[in-house]
Amino acid sequence: MIEFQQVSKYFGDRAAVKDLTLHFKEGAFTVLIGTSGSGKSTTLKMINRLEAHDSGTIRFAGEDIRQQPLLALRRRMGYAIQSIGLFPHWTVAQNIATVPQLLKWPKARTQARIDELMALLGLEPELRDRYPHQLSGGQQQRVGVARALAADPEVLLMDEPFGALDPVTRGALQQEMRRIHQLLGRTIVLVTHDIDEALRLADHLILMDNGEVVQQGTPLEMLTQPANAFVRTFFGQSELGVRLLSLRQVGDYQRRDERVPGEPLRISMSLREALSQFVAQRRLALPVVNENGEICGALHFADLLREEGDGEISA
Repeated sequence: MIEFQQVSKYFGDRAAVKDLTLHFKEGAFTVLIGTSGSGKSTTLKMINRLEAHDSGTIRFAGEDIRQQPLLALRRRMGYAIQSIGLFPHWTVAQNIATVPQLLKWPKARTQARIDELMALLGLEPELRDRYPHQLSGGQQQRVGVARALAADPEVLLMDEPFGALDPVTRGALQQEMRRIHQLLGRTIVLVTHDIDEALRLADHLILMDNGEVVQQGTPLEMLTQPANAFVRTFFGQSELGVRLLSLRQVGDYQRRDERVPGEPLRISMSLREALSQFVAQRRLALPVVNENGEICGALHFADLLREEGDGEISA
């Protein structure tokens, strides 16, 4: 879907990105993470030409982005940022309809798309005619994501989209983004400095430092097979166990058809979330329910200690 071949970008004499070669797979949720000034946001902005690269080649859908008309390129890509950038004097509906209106969609099609996206992102119908200042931070961010998705883009680019939100709202929107990705199957590229957010969202994780890629792979590979000391330090060796729990689901560790008392765990819940429930309920075993809310087994606290396969974590 998106390819970088030996791409470099300079600001004055400083190289923000150096000889970057990357492949963002179609339909994948790719997360760029790294130290401050590592080049991750610059990398994202070069995809839709908000920043022009100085050397190398960037291809989108097989074609050099410099050979594509700028507006046509950007209309194929949704873009959501931390500051949201909603138009203050436009209603929620008008903000979401920004790109469809530029594309001169028929009014009925635009209105149907607004309704569809508001439902998808959990925005109540009564919010449709409100203005941004009448919304909570989480609601504003949802409108921003809806606007980025409005014209059904092939790619969704997100630069620190949830950085300004409180932890509860942030967690809810992370879960919403995973659900939307699974539902729509769109290619998503997201930049974040939050390690737990990156691990929670990414199919493919790219760790950058000083304008270069240090390591890339699945979150599990990054945690269990760090390429060097920098990777181990970045992800926090002392927190490795807890972060591994966030990558594993209750359904993979439950004891099927066993019945125990207690407030149930969802089968799709991470083991890290389950750990919090064990502490809150002060139980050594909890029931598990499937997506239909039916009891399907139980998870024991001891099951959280099970290793991933028979392998060992790299030192």
